[in-house]
Amino acid sequence: MAEEKIILGIDPGTTIMGFGLIKVCGKSMEFMQLNELHLRKYEGHYLKLKLIFDRTIELIDTYHPDEIAIEAPFFGKNVQSMLKLGRAQGVAMAAGLSRQVPITEYSPKKIKMAITGNGNASKEQVAKMLQQQLGLKELPKNLDSTDGLAAAVCHFYNSGKPEVGKNYSGWDAYVKQNQDRIG
Repeated sequence: MAEEKIILGIDPGTTIMGFGLIKVCGKSMEFMQLNELHLRKYEGHYLKLKLIFDRTIELIDTYHPDEIAIEAPFFGKNVQSMLKLGRAQGVAMAAGLSRQVPITEYSPKKIKMAITGNGNASKEQVAKMLQQQLGLKELPKNLDSTDGLAAAVCHFYNSGKPEVGKNYSGWDAYVKQNQDRIG
Protein backbone atom coordinates (compact mmCIF):
# COMPACT_ATOMS: atom_id res chain seq x y z
CA MET A 1 0.00 0.00 0.00
CA ALA A 2 1.29 3.46 -0.93
CA GLU A 3 2.29 5.81 1.85
CA GLU A 4 -0.08 8.71 2.44
CA LYS A 5 1.01 12.14 3.55
CA ILE A 6 -0.45 15.60 3.78
CA ILE A 7 1.44 18.69 2.61
CA LEU A 8 0.51 22.19 3.79
CA GLY A 9 1.64 24.97 1.46
CA ILE A 10 1.88 28.54 2.73
CA ASP A 11 2.28 31.84 0.90
CA PRO A 12 3.10 34.18 3.80
CA GLY A 13 2.00 37.78 3.81
CA THR A 14 1.05 40.52 6.24
CA THR A 15 -2.05 41.51 4.26
CA ILE A 16 -3.15 38.04 3.13
CA MET A 17 -1.64 34.67 4.01
CA GLY A 18 -2.61 32.08 1.42
CA PHE A 19 -2.55 28.38 2.15
CA GLY A 20 -3.48 25.10 0.54
CA LEU A 21 -3.42 21.43 1.46
CA ILE A 22 -2.95 18.34 -0.66
CA LYS A 23 -3.02 14.65 0.20
CA VAL A 24 -0.34 12.54 -1.45
CA CYS A 25 -0.81 8.83 -1.99
CA GLY A 26 2.15 7.23 -3.75
CA LYS A 27 2.70 9.13 -6.99
CA SER A 28 -0.65 10.91 -7.04
CA MET A 29 -1.96 13.98 -5.27
CA GLU A 30 -5.45 15.02 -4.31
CA PHE A 31 -6.76 18.49 -3.48
CA MET A 32 -7.92 18.97 0.11
CA GLN A 33 -8.40 22.67 0.76
CA LEU A 34 -7.28 26.20 -0.03
CA ASN A 35 -8.09 29.41 1.76
CA GLU A 36 -6.62 32.65 3.00
CA LEU A 37 -6.22 34.56 6.21
CA HIS A 38 -7.16 38.22 5.68
CA LEU A 39 -5.11 40.57 7.84
CA ARG A 40 -5.77 43.98 6.27
CA LYS A 41 -8.44 44.91 8.84
CA TYR A 42 -6.11 44.40 11.80
CA GLU A 43 -4.02 47.21 13.24
CA GLY A 44 -0.42 46.65 14.17
CA HIS A 45 2.25 44.42 12.70
CA TYR A 46 2.72 42.36 15.88
CA LEU A 47 -0.97 41.46 16.05
CA LYS A 48 -0.83 40.30 12.42
CA LEU A 49 2.21 38.13 13.21
CA LYS A 50 0.38 36.58 16.15
CA LEU A 51 -2.64 35.83 13.94
CA ILE A 52 -0.38 34.19 11.31
CA PHE A 53 1.20 32.03 14.02
CA ASP A 54 -2.19 31.12 15.53
CA ARG A 55 -3.76 30.24 12.14
CA THR A 56 -0.77 28.11 11.16
CA ILE A 57 -0.97 26.22 14.48
CA GLU A 58 -4.72 25.76 13.92
CA LEU A 59 -4.11 24.33 10.43
CA ILE A 60 -1.45 21.96 11.77
CA ASP A 61 -3.64 20.80 14.65
CA THR A 62 -6.66 20.32 12.34
CA TYR A 63 -5.09 18.64 9.30
CA HIS A 64 -1.90 17.11 10.79
CA PRO A 65 0.34 17.80 7.79
CA ASP A 66 3.42 15.63 7.49
CA GLU A 67 5.36 18.43 5.78
CA ILE A 68 5.11 22.17 5.16
CA ALA A 69 6.21 23.93 1.98
CA ILE A 70 6.56 27.68 2.28
CA GLU A 71 7.25 30.36 -0.29
CA ALA A 72 10.45 32.25 0.53
CA PRO A 73 10.31 36.04 0.33
CA PHE A 74 11.57 37.37 -2.98
CA PHE A 75 14.13 40.15 -3.03
CA GLY A 76 12.46 43.45 -3.81
CA LYS A 77 13.45 47.07 -3.68
CA ASN A 78 11.36 47.97 -0.65
CA VAL A 79 13.36 46.92 2.41
CA GLN A 80 10.46 47.56 4.83
CA SER A 81 8.03 45.29 2.99
CA MET A 82 10.73 42.60 2.67
CA LEU A 83 11.33 42.77 6.41
CA LYS A 84 7.60 42.42 7.11
CA LEU A 85 7.30 39.53 4.67
CA GLY A 86 10.30 37.80 6.24
CA ARG A 87 8.73 38.14 9.67
CA ALA A 88 5.45 36.67 8.38
CA GLN A 89 7.35 33.73 6.91
CA GLY A 90 9.32 33.36 10.14
CA VAL A 91 6.28 33.09 12.40
CA ALA A 92 4.64 30.56 10.05
CA MET A 93 7.87 28.55 10.14
CA ALA A 94 8.09 28.87 13.93
CA ALA A 95 4.55 27.48 14.22
CA GLY A 96 5.52 24.45 12.11
CA LEU A 97 8.78 23.94 13.97
CA SER A 98 6.97 24.15 17.32
CA ARG A 99 4.87 21.16 16.21
CA GLN A 100 7.92 19.31 14.75
CA VAL A 101 6.62 19.49 11.18
CA PRO A 102 9.49 19.51 8.63
CA ILE A 103 9.57 22.66 6.51
CA THR A 104 11.00 23.29 3.05
CA GLU A 105 11.35 26.77 1.54
CA TYR A 106 10.95 27.39 -2.19
CA SER A 107 11.66 30.54 -4.16
CA PRO A 108 8.71 31.98 -6.10
CA LYS A 109 10.55 31.17 -9.37
CA LYS A 110 11.05 27.52 -8.36
CA ILE A 111 7.35 27.18 -7.48
CA LYS A 112 6.23 28.73 -10.77
CA MET A 113 8.67 26.53 -12.68
CA ALA A 114 7.37 23.36 -10.97
CA ILE A 115 3.73 24.19 -11.73
CA THR A 116 3.87 25.79 -15.18
CA GLY A 117 7.35 25.04 -16.54
CA ASN A 118 8.00 28.80 -16.62
CA GLY A 119 9.72 30.52 -13.68
CA ASN A 120 8.27 33.86 -14.77
CA ALA A 121 4.64 32.73 -15.01
CA SER A 122 1.90 35.02 -13.70
CA LYS A 123 -0.27 34.23 -10.66
CA GLU A 124 -3.14 33.61 -13.09
CA GLN A 125 -1.13 31.08 -15.12
CA VAL A 126 -0.14 29.22 -11.94
CA ALA A 127 -3.76 29.19 -10.75
CA LYS A 128 -5.05 27.88 -14.12
CA MET A 129 -2.47 25.05 -14.14
CA LEU A 130 -3.41 24.09 -10.57
CA GLN A 131 -7.06 24.09 -11.60
CA GLN A 132 -6.26 21.61 -14.39
CA GLN A 133 -3.87 19.45 -12.36
CA LEU A 134 -6.15 19.14 -9.33
CA GLY A 135 -9.56 19.36 -11.01
CA LEU A 136 -10.65 22.50 -9.15
CA LYS A 137 -14.16 23.55 -10.17
CA GLU A 138 -13.49 27.25 -9.76
CA LEU A 139 -10.67 29.54 -8.75
CA PRO A 140 -10.84 31.94 -5.81
CA LYS A 141 -11.14 35.68 -6.38
CA ASN A 142 -7.77 36.35 -4.72
CA LEU A 143 -4.91 34.17 -5.87
CA ASP A 144 -2.94 34.15 -2.60
CA SER A 145 -4.58 30.85 -1.68
CA THR A 146 -3.56 29.28 -5.00
CA ASP A 147 0.00 30.52 -4.34
CA GLY A 148 -0.07 28.59 -1.04
CA LEU A 149 -1.46 25.54 -2.83
CA ALA A 150 1.27 25.93 -5.48
CA ALA A 151 3.95 25.68 -2.78
CA ALA A 152 2.45 22.35 -1.63
CA VAL A 153 2.26 21.01 -5.21
CA CYS A 154 5.83 22.17 -5.92
CA HIS A 155 6.95 20.23 -2.85
CA PHE A 156 5.13 17.12 -4.10
CA TYR A 157 6.86 17.39 -7.49
CA ASN A 158 10.26 17.88 -5.84
CA SER A 159 9.98 15.21 -3.14
CA GLY A 160 12.94 12.90 -3.02
CA LYS A 161 15.12 15.20 -5.08
CA PRO A 162 18.31 16.41 -3.41
CA GLU A 163 18.81 20.14 -2.86
CA VAL A 164 15.12 20.89 -3.20
CA GLY A 165 15.15 23.99 -1.07
CA LYS A 166 16.12 24.78 2.48
CA ASN A 167 14.84 22.03 4.78
CA TYR A 168 14.23 22.43 8.48
CA SER A 169 13.11 19.47 10.57
CA GLY A 170 13.26 21.33 13.87
CA TRP A 171 14.96 24.17 15.70
CA ASP A 172 18.31 22.33 15.78
CA ALA A 173 18.33 21.94 11.99
CA TYR A 174 17.33 25.59 11.52
CA VAL A 175 20.13 26.81 13.79
CA LYS A 176 22.70 24.51 12.15
CA GLN A 177 21.80 25.77 8.65
CA ASN A 178 21.64 29.43 9.63
CA GLN A 179 24.83 30.03 11.64
CA ASP A 180 25.28 33.36 9.83
CA ARG A 181 21.99 34.67 11.29
CA ILE A 182 22.91 33.84 14.88
CA GLY A 183 24.79 36.47 16.84
